[in-house]
Amino acid sequence: MYGHVEKLALEIKKGASSVEGVEAKLWQVPETLADDVLGKMSAPAKSDVPCITTNELAEADGFVFGFPTRFGMMAAQFKAFLDSTGGLWRTQQLAGKPAGIFYSTGSQGGGQETTALTAITQLVHHGMIFVPIGYTFGAGMFEMEKVKGGSPYGAGTFAGDGSREPSELELEQAFHQGKYIATITKKLKLAA
Repeated sequence: MYGHVEKLALEIKKGASSVEGVEAKLWQVPETLADDVLGKMSAPAKSDVPCITTNELAEADGFVFGFPTRFGMMAAQFKAFLDSTGGLWRTQQLAGKPAGIFYSTGSQGGGQETTALTAITQLVHHGMIFVPIGYTFGAGMFEMEKVKGGSPYGAGTFAGDGSREPSELELEQAFHQGKYIATITKKLKLAA
């Protein structure tokens, strides 16, 4: 809603695109809130990133799903999109495809890990292979002097009241996640 997930997504895309032979695309899910509600929330205009369809989802070799957190879970807009993928689930068109997740929360207790844990169920029902970053980001995972979002589940940021921007370290973690998952996706595709 406020651009934090998109900023991380752009870095993830850069990381994925840095892997030779990988084409990364950036999509967003359709908005479900009415314009008057978005206005009351002081939401800025949506970016020009195209909205994905379930057919386009099926064409991908791998995914890195990002979403803001609402009450410790993915935002309803993303959940509504995943709820529309019943046809893909029925035919298991996403089964065996690697998928990672990243997120933005309002605070340190706002759901950095619960959002990841509750999102994994969506991947499991589709038969996707969850690819966490673990501690592959190295020393950046152990930063204790600065506020830093993210976890072994995936990259993340803290938005605060919406005015805090992703830090350089959070953006570096997002780049790392994109490169890491793209490398794994490429290996799986070549092995198939």
